[in-house]
Amino acid sequence: MAGTRGSERKESSELEEGQCDSGIYSIPSIRSLPGPPEEGEHPPGLGDTLREKDSGPLGKEGADALEAEERIDSTYGSASLTEPLAALGQLPEEEAEALEGLSQQQLEALTYISEDGDTLLHLAIIHSFPALAFFCITHLPTEVLEIQNDLFQTPLHLAVYLEQPNVVRALIHNGVSLALQDRNGNTPLHVACEQQNLQCAKQLLQEPGESTEPRRSLQDLQLQNWQGLACLHISTLKGNLQLMKLLLRSGADINVQDGTSGKTPLHLAVESRDREAVQYLLSKGAHVDALMYNGCTPLHLAVGRKDAAMAAILYHSGADTLLRNMEDETAQDLADGNDDLLALLPFDDLKISGKLVVCSD
Repeated sequence: MAGTRGSERKESSELEEGQCDSGIYSIPSIRSLPGPPEEGEHPPGLGDTLREKDSGPLGKEGADALEAEERIDSTYGSASLTEPLAALGQLPEEEAEALEGLSQQQLEALTYISEDGDTLLHLAIIHSFPALAFFCITHLPTEVLEIQNDLFQTPLHLAVYLEQPNVVRALIHNGVSLALQDRNGNTPLHVACEQQNLQCAKQLLQEPGESTEPRRSLQDLQLQNWQGLACLHISTLKGNLQLMKLLLRSGADINVQDGTSGKTPLHLAVESRDREAVQYLLSKGAHVDALMYNGCTPLHLAVGRKDAAMAAILYHSGADTLLRNMEDETAQDLADGNDDLLALLPFDDLKISGKLVVCSD
């Protein structure tokens, strides 16, 4: 298994060698498997991968390796999938016939599950063996490709986390679900935003086989993880304008509220003091007076942080300075004692000829 990163054992690209199964490294047939497909290519079919002249379905070297005692180290567990094999009959006739030629040991290797719930595909991705990953992807039914390990991670989660866009593309092409959530409630797209992996995000937001242009996603882009964050919230917190643009072009709601406090991406950008993100969101139609659950607008947050420059951006974008939050406070009330902010915001209790008076030197 992979090493730990914080509390996440599998979420680390720096795997501890002592925790990794040596069995995978001992499979010499990996070297003979096809490499990652080029952009626009589909993963190789079963016939292209398995057929070796006069050597049986996997070739002599592959068959010997898969039948060897070291093919999978026993410390990973001894579970295997039997029920999903029934689904193999739904494969194209040519591929089903080729699978029928595999030995029981070879099928067990393909349908192996470790004590941590990892399939052979999970392990191939973790250990960066793309050839083995593509072999599994092209030979196993979708139900197996979508298996979640003990951390509820699918192979797609791991491929995104470990920045393997070719594997991501192959999994999507084979019809895996994009909506499954890991133990933190993250979909693969959440992971791509957290990792700031634009290439994988583009793969997740386009139809299989289409151009690299983002489409209006069939995914629920407002889906929140267990922290109440949608993908646009995460990309905003990361300050990644490219991901923000991609998500908005794909149909993300620019005013989506988080599930804990009701903050929109604009609130989060103001809190992060990210002027570029604030200006971008406003230019794309973000609601300047969006309310949190406690009634605070982005202007309340800017003034509360004594950020005169941010308050000025919001004010000149039409922010209402007199809106009151649930504490019955306006932005003007929060500006008390700060000359820069008081010079910007109008008083709410002083009028001349019915017009609010603005403080100035």
